[in-house]
Amino acid sequence: MIDRPGAAAAQQAGPLVDTFGRAVTYLRVSVTDRCDFRCVYCMSEHMTFLPKQDLLSLEELDRLCSAFVLRGVRKLRLTGGEPLVRRDVMTLFRSLSRHIESGKLDELTVTTNGSQLARYAADLAACGVKRINVSIDTLDPVKFRAITRWGELARVLEGVKAAQAAGIKVKINAVALKDVNEHEIGAMMEWAHGEGHDLSLIEVMPLGEVGEERVDQYLPLSAVREQLSERFTLTDIAYRTGGPARYVEVKETGGRLGFITPLTHNFCEGCNRVRVTCTGTLYMCLGQEDVADLRAPLRASADDALLHRAIDDAIFRKPKGHDFVIDRKTRQPAVGRHMSTTGG
Repeated sequence: MIDRPGAAAAQQAGPLVDTFGRAVTYLRVSVTDRCDFRCVYCMSEHMTFLPKQDLLSLEELDRLCSAFVLRGVRKLRLTGGEPLVRRDVMTLFRSLSRHIESGKLDELTVTTNGSQLARYAADLAACGVKRINVSIDTLDPVKFRAITRWGELARVLEGVKAAQAAGIKVKINAVALKDVNEHEIGAMMEWAHGEGHDLSLIEVMPLGEVGEERVDQYLPLSAVREQLSERFTLTDIAYRTGGPARYVEVKETGGRLGFITPLTHNFCEGCNRVRVTCTGTLYMCLGQEDVADLRAPLRASADDALLHRAIDDAIFRKPKGHDFVIDRKTRQPAVGRHMSTTGG
């Protein structure tokens, strides 16, 4: 996989800046909508996935990512579904690593459920991946199985150990779920910090029908922080990773705790990211339905001029923010698509 024609035109067009003055420097790309888990807040148990022929090839994904890198994207995160279940996905990582080596890209990273991490950790490290996010919502194996429907906690923890051994920094992501893991969060934080991991907590997002009532799952992180403050000393810090988390330092553990709060306090004013699905659909905002088709211009010509024009048009339409809400009156998801479709 190599850089395509049209690079000069892209560099002349300059960086991607929306109408609110926000520079887009972070791209999240879903390489598949498939997953080997069925987490209760993300998917229904019996999902219908996209036909494989609808997905961008690994070569097309490389070309698309590289076009964004040429326009000033400095951080690239591959997601899913579960990205590591995509066949030959390491081919894509190895190709994209050239942008790390050239200095055009600051970070190549991945969000994973950890199920395949023991197998791929060393290869990821060899591709320049220095930091990953692993989703773990509970340390109770029975509860973990219930939340993920199909997952095995021991296998995920084995993957985390493999990543550490490969020299990859691991951040644990946990979705806060009312009456499920809310009373474990303090213990999870102590475990994560004890193992040298940061922990980020995430509010349930109203995307897609999952066979559960969102309002019954939703736990505001403002309440979680208040509860944690009864046991721990939390101090706001300026630390950022380029994503939406706002961090505190926990005096008693010496570790960092992040809060991702799309509902109680959205992070739209500083949004620096866009998402591309495995079919080449660009979402300028996670919480809005406006999209841009990048697959058509990608396939219309060997030159990337049409692709860059489509990207420019899309960034011009990037909205100021989203309108997520979860309450008893709003029983339908704010957005009909599943998180696995958009990219986690």
